[in-house]
Amino acid sequence: MSNTNKDQTSTPQSYLDQATGVIQSALGSLTGSTADKAQGETRKETAAAEHDLSHSAAKAGPFSITPAGGVAKDNADRTAGSWNQNVGAAKEALGGFVGAEGLKQEGVRQNQEGKGQEAAGQVSDMGKGIQDRVGGTIGGVVAGLTGNDAQKAEAQRQHDDGKARQRGVEADLQKQAPQ
Repeated sequence: MSNTNKDQTSTPQSYLDQATGVIQSALGSLTGSTADKAQGETRKETAAAEHDLSHSAAKAGPFSITPAGGVAKDNADRTAGSWNQNVGAAKEALGGFVGAEGLKQEGVRQNQEGKGQEAAGQVSDMGKGIQDRVGGTIGGVVAGLTGNDAQKAEAQRQHDDGKARQRGVEADLQKQAPQ
């Protein structure tokens, strides 16, 4: 599998395709060729869609999945941190409702602890995702030079799983960002 395969999306390839579309459209405008201009515009739009797809990930519980087939399980701190936030928020609400200041403060503390725990897991997952993407890319190049198809497929899997891990963190951060 390679990133030039149209079944997979690649950010650098989408940038190259967008630039090619802009140039083709501009040349079509200069020469008066409506066909070239339309083809350039289509290429730009397709590249923009591929770029968006390259940056997408689906979340299923603690798993992140990318369209290229990468799958990554969240760091345990992310899951535990999220749980602690939910339990802490429930304690805080219950303590406030029944007037138990100790329970309310325990909930605030647990919620804050959970936020820190989740953030630490996100940092860990982001670093591992980047490491796997780089390692997979380098491994794929080496495997391509040596002609080892099994090693190349494994390197592609490592890259894709790293991308899933990284995109999963990005998706979670987007959900947490104030709107």
